[in-house]
Amino acid sequence: MFKVVMKYPDGTTEEEDELFETEEEANEFGLTQCSNYSTGAETLHLSNPGDYPAPDDDEDVDYDVVEVTG
Repeated sequence: MFKVVMKYPDGTTEEEDELFETEEEANEFGLTQCSNYSTGAETLHLSNPGDYPAPDDDEDVDYDVVEVTG
């Protein structure tokens, strides 16, 4: 079984609850979460640019796939 651990630009990490049977499925989920993060940041900026700065392309979210044992 595999899990995804999200790594955010501010240095925080978040271990997702979902479990995947294959590493490929976990990678797909991680990529989707990265896309969702970017889309959300852009949407917040467009809805209220005074409160939410434009997303910085240099500060992308990343993820790791880890194997869960036991």
